[in-house]
Amino acid sequence: HSVYIEAGHETAAQSWHTGRAVARIPRAPGGGTHRAGQGAFGNMCRGGHMFNPTRTWRRWHRRVNSTMKRHAVASALAASSLVPLVMARGHRVSKVPEVPMVVSDSLEKVAKTKQAVTLLKGLGCSDELNKVKDSKTVRAGKGKMRNRRYKMRRGVLVVYKEDSGLVKAMRNIPGVETCSVDRLNLLSLAPGGNFGR
Repeated sequence: HSVYIEAGHETAAQSWHTGRAVARIPRAPGGGTHRAGQGAFGNMCRGGHMFNPTRTWRRWHRRVNSTMKRHAVASALAASSLVPLVMARGHRVSKVPEVPMVVSDSLEKVAKTKQAVTLLKGLGCSDELNKVKDSKTVRAGKGKMRNRRYKMRRGVLVVYKEDSGLVKAMRNIPGVETCSVDRLNLLSLAPGGNFGR
């Protein structure tokens, strides 16, 4: 992600140098138009480049020690068992019998979305599902134009051991995500760095 490399430099501007009683900033060439003689290139000029343009080679990723990552996953898991932290994250768990809820392995064999929705509602997650469905809004800002048109809250995280059709059944329910117990994802356990999912 970066700005266009030529942005602000798509004109053959040159400075007028000293002796013309104007600043030495490069100026747009030509005549017969408002643009001729206007300052160009500089970050203080209209139509010039920005200060310190963003580059594609920015250091996006940071190396984190493996032990630290494991501790983070363990902390996020522990936070998921504390009801006040889960509620503080905005989840509706008042009708859920226990947090986190452990159910039988037969759940992994659910293959239809309709069954999955019925099952989640039976487990007391109806308020959570409605909260997510009602939260879908159009994003503020330029993201609307960049394939990020809608925003939505996160909902239930279903952790499974064997996928016997469960992932396909759950994937079209708004806000519901699935995760293998062997590959627990920290970004799913603590979305946005806020644990208690």
